[in-house]
Amino acid sequence: MESENVKSGADLRLKETIRIIMGRRSVRKFEPRQVEPEKTRIILECGFAAPSAKNIRPCHLVLIDDPALLKKIGESTTEARMVTGAPLAIAVCVDAARYERESSADGTWIEDASCAMMNMLLAARTLGLEGVWLQILNRPARDVAISPLLSLPEGVKILAISVLGYPDAEKPPYSGVDEERLHTNGW
Repeated sequence: MESENVKSGADLRLKETIRIIMGRRSVRKFEPRQVEPEKTRIILECGFAAPSAKNIRPCHLVLIDDPALLKKIGESTTEARMVTGAPLAIAVCVDAARYERESSADGTWIEDASCAMMNMLLAARTLGLEGVWLQILNRPARDVAISPLLSLPEGVKILAISVLGYPDAEKPPYSGVDEERLHTNGW
């Protein structure tokens, strides 16, 4: 028998944070509506609040809300076309050369930047927005096309771009555990 202090799985799914995580879906089409500055600011704050190894906080965020620049990025590669229809994008960047020179050459800046990216996507969902994670790192064609558009200094790398806006359609939330990919106490 379940104690009064322990809630069922269904009850736990009603918790706001769980609901936000399970409901976050990749959205590539957006309403033609601008994101309010106060929402943008909160999303940026959440990106900068992400955990980082040794609290180094290596991330630099490039806010992109100029329609002409969004269009150029969207036209730069086939995979980036959703940027053209978005009102907002945020590039998560790191001065990787400096980070590895001064802190660690073990690549932990990638995890740090990934945490910032996920924080921003979850914050966007919380604020009624959706978005998609446009991977740039390890995609040379995207990096070569997009980095110059953002005037990045030498040594600065883009992990990814968070493409954000009000979703054009709703998607159902995730649920369940993929039992075929779940392993307990080893593979």
